[in-house]
Amino acid sequence: MKIQSRQMLEDFRAESLKKLNCQSKQILVCGGSGCVAGGSLKIYDKFRELMERKGIKVDVILQDHVDHGDAVGLKKSGCHGFCEIGPLVRIEPAGLLYIKCKVEDCEEIIEESILGDNVIDRLVYHDNGRSYSRQEDIPFYKQQTRVALTNCGRIDAESIEEYIAVGGYSALSKALFDMSPDDIINEVTESGLRGRGGAGFPTGKKWAQVAAHKDAPVKYIVCNGDEGDPGAFMDCSVMEGNPHKMIEGIIIAAIACGSTEGYIYVRAEYPLAVLRLQKAIEDAEAYGILGDDILGSGKSFNLQICKGAGAFVCGEGTAMQESIEGKRGMPRTKPPRSVDKGLFDAPTSLNNVETFANVPDIINKGAKWYSSIGTEGNSGTKVFSLAGNIKNTGLIEVPMGTTLREIVFNIGGGVKSGNFKAVQIGGPAGCCLTEDHLDLPLDFDSTKKIGAIIGSGGLVVMGDDTCMVEIARFFMSFSTNESCGKCTTCREGIPKIQEILERITHGTGELEDIDMLQELSAVVKTCSLCGLGKNATNPVVSTLKYFKDEYIAHVKDKKCPAGVCRSLCTMWIDPIKCIGCTKCARNCPVGAITGQLRKPHTIDVEKCIKCRECKVGCPKHAIKEV
Repeated sequence: MKIQSRQMLEDFRAESLKKLNCQSKQILVCGGSGCVAGGSLKIYDKFRELMERKGIKVDVILQDHVDHGDAVGLKKSGCHGFCEIGPLVRIEPAGLLYIKCKVEDCEEIIEESILGDNVIDRLVYHDNGRSYSRQEDIPFYKQQTRVALTNCGRIDAESIEEYIAVGGYSALSKALFDMSPDDIINEVTESGLRGRGGAGFPTGKKWAQVAAHKDAPVKYIVCNGDEGDPGAFMDCSVMEGNPHKMIEGIIIAAIACGSTEGYIYVRAEYPLAVLRLQKAIEDAEAYGILGDDILGSGKSFNLQICKGAGAFVCGEGTAMQESIEGKRGMPRTKPPRSVDKGLFDAPTSLNNVETFANVPDIINKGAKWYSSIGTEGNSGTKVFSLAGNIKNTGLIEVPMGTTLREIVFNIGGGVKSGNFKAVQIGGPAGCCLTEDHLDLPLDFDSTKKIGAIIGSGGLVVMGDDTCMVEIARFFMSFSTNESCGKCTTCREGIPKIQEILERITHGTGELEDIDMLQELSAVVKTCSLCGLGKNATNPVVSTLKYFKDEYIAHVKDKKCPAGVCRSLCTMWIDPIKCIGCTKCARNCPVGAITGQLRKPHTIDVEKCIKCRECKVGCPKHAIKEV
């Protein structure tokens, strides 16, 4: 079916919503990458098998023949965000969320919550002795404000019909028939939307610069679905869970800029995202939402996917454009800027997935609504991924300006073990912040003032068992491997910094090395061509600034305060705690532990290779690193 007018879209929306409402209940099995890895697709298949066996009407899509309210919708949704407790199953319309589901739970869920209206208490979220059956009541979700992630986990991730039923493509219709390109740009500008890829450049201003090239024979809209951070899955979750919302934002950008061609650049390492994006594009073309004469408006726009090889540097805009053109992904010099001479030397507007996903709501609800969220000059929300030593890991969306304390302790639940020590923000090229920064508002301007970046939105929480020197070494190792090699400072400077950090963590560093780290980091930051190179040394600079005492301890005292750097640690058995069970001696691969049965044992430090097998296996936790 091809939708050829605005009225046809509204008629189709009403029809699709009617079919959706014919589903008396819905089972939404999380189809995000995290839950899929945990076996959610097997859970989906089991639900379908059991429902067919029990004679329950199964509606896996919005089918024409479903005209009674006794069918049950069975769907694969996008990521719910709370990956720590997956696989997740949501039951509508009750809004129930079942956590850590297994295949063997499916029959009980059908009997109790589908055929009946009961809640299975053992499968709901529990915290501090309280049960939370409804997803919206769980503290992790209750303190969020979802805009970009709206409908992720709530609708069938692969159904254009369902997206349209819940209001999808209404913003596109408004942009096509009620607004001029200038109106769209002005609305986005007044909303205060800034690029969510990290730099925070005003989106409306970028679109206006591309639109100003009136005589350009072709202009491009490029969606960066590869932020370069392998640990940041925010954009991937939108592409997997609500691809049509992102596509709607891209088409609106194309109308505003006068573009007829677009690309979504996504790493091939995200196969599920690629699969769902491809289906979404094909469905949008089939319904007349992409391609020629969109919704009968006379405007055309073609969109295609370009799969990248997962190079970190291709998260940088110009390197990504080089990759789309079939060249090696390496940054270009500026000027000219992409808005003047970008992809294939044509004016190009480049934004990331999260930025585009905000656009439909801005067009539908208005600039004033969007600018009312967040802080002055930092409108809207930001998606962050929580990882590391934190109780609640996963994906969150909060208003710009939300403090680190609120995110780490209120939403994240605090550190999982030990005490809070630091949080690394901004991906591999991000800074490490301390307890003194917990009340820092997380927005573009506040983080910039202290020399940090929001970046792709990754937040890695660290406890007091983390060695900050080792953290810096780890990220420099990553940057060494991922450098494209174009800049001498990046190509030669970062490996040199890594080499110095290797010496320090192995106990052979000198005090002069600390000064050299600071000097080299300054040179790399100043002289590198692209933003990735300029920010690559942030982990070193920030850890030197806030944790210099740990560097000095490694160099001067030959000790790792956190007990992480093996070369600087000695394994020791506490004679008071040791019960002489001999387990450590049996586990030691080099025979470094001796002692009699039921008597304290000792470790020969000369033989010990610090493999930690003794410490891991000790039932009384009598073995320590000193």
